[in-house]
Amino acid sequence: MRLAALALIASTLALPSLAQTLRVGIGSDPTVLDPAQSSAFVERVVFTALCDRLLDVGPDLSFRPELATAWEWQDGGRVLKLTIRENGVFHDGTTLDAEAVKINLDRYRTAPESRRKSELRPVESIEAPDPRTVLIHLKEPYAPLLSVLSDRAGMIMSPTAMARLRERIRDEPVCSGPFRLIRRVAQDRIEMERVPGHWNAANIHVQRLIMLPIPDNTVRLLNLRAGQLDLIERVAPADVETAERDRGIRVAESTAIAYQTIYLNTAGGNLKDPRLRQALELSIDREVINQVALEGRFIPNNQPEAPGTPYHFGDMALPGRDVGKAKALLREAGQPNLTVNLLTPNSPVESQVAQIIQAMAAEAGIQVRIETMESAALVAKSERGDYDAAFGIWSGRPDPDGNIALWIASDGFLNRMGYRNPKVDAAFVSARQTTEPARRRAFYQSAAEQWLADRPMLILYHYRWFWGMRAGLEGFEPSPDGLIHFTGLRLPPG
Repeated sequence: MRLAALALIASTLALPSLAQTLRVGIGSDPTVLDPAQSSAFVERVVFTALCDRLLDVGPDLSFRPELATAWEWQDGGRVLKLTIRENGVFHDGTTLDAEAVKINLDRYRTAPESRRKSELRPVESIEAPDPRTVLIHLKEPYAPLLSVLSDRAGMIMSPTAMARLRERIRDEPVCSGPFRLIRRVAQDRIEMERVPGHWNAANIHVQRLIMLPIPDNTVRLLNLRAGQLDLIERVAPADVETAERDRGIRVAESTAIAYQTIYLNTAGGNLKDPRLRQALELSIDREVINQVALEGRFIPNNQPEAPGTPYHFGDMALPGRDVGKAKALLREAGQPNLTVNLLTPNSPVESQVAQIIQAMAAEAGIQVRIETMESAALVAKSERGDYDAAFGIWSGRPDPDGNIALWIASDGFLNRMGYRNPKVDAAFVSARQTTEPARRRAFYQSAAEQWLADRPMLILYHYRWFWGMRAGLEGFEPSPDGLIHFTGLRLPPG
């Protein structure tokens, strides 16, 4: 079966020779290419090529200029002033100015289809007093705003194109990034070309970029080793050793801010009772998952921040496995033979993790039924509330609020669990209103004490990112955010 898949993909990749074409294997096909509607990690990988952001994030997770060349807090943190670069141009030739930024930010915070509304909820109004200045007025100080503007809420699309394309903008984005979209074939490829007039064109060294969705990690690596790809994301832990032994490729890695979670339906289904969610957690052993499925290369964890970082709380470390207590909780809840339907993406790694969880849970009397699905279908099913438990990956953000509140807050755009806790919401609000690290930490700890006990989600581990690339590919910069940054990349001659 795998050989057949490899042959099919190899034939798909048999492209005509194109000067300086970078072929990138990505983990899945994007569902939507509108930053307002996007919710998948792979879409952020594609946006890195297509859409400039107001702020960039460096390998040290510090903010650096992109469309905004400078920023300044005013009025006690209630106003953020952005200075917009003078040489920004959209792919359709429209000038990128402060008014275009205002139009995009207003859409992100008000449009019915926008998933950015919760991220920008503290924004009261936006002004563009001149072509180079944007003033973002806040209802109260909001420390995570810089992080928000370094992601999809900071991606600026052409107002001209949005007015012309309307709902089709989700498939035909017109941004201002270093590459423009020229063709997309669903489930097959995304083709882009370099924008000669881009403000940073001097540091973009490939003329054409082709992204090919290949969900199977091993098939993705096989195509890299066969010379059909130049760069791949997310080399599976089980494949890292094989990749490192191949002299024709090299592996780059970085400790990730990303984590793997299983989110649980607290509003319906078979896990509505918190005792049952606790029993499920007590039935599993995160360290075993890491060793068996992940070659021991990831970091077992139960929190959104990695151990040893400022917002990880050591006194709430991951609980040990306790099958006896899990069984007692099931009996107490009147469910000694609980059945849990687990939505699992069509990925070898997550499938193996699911099977390990299934085996461990069975020892506690929990029957886990694995339903393997394509990623977009999994998200759609979970958003309808038609599930018990589902796998989710969070790619991570530089600010701690962006690593948990979007999942846990009552209005979080990733809160597919139906979780509502006013105490948690209040702690998040307080944490956002101060920039003082010790006070912020106390508020996030207060929130964690509550939601870790409620268990709307079970974080399993933090990732390490592994990328594979042709030997001779230069300029690749590993980053904790897991994204592929195309600035400086150079293909070898020939």
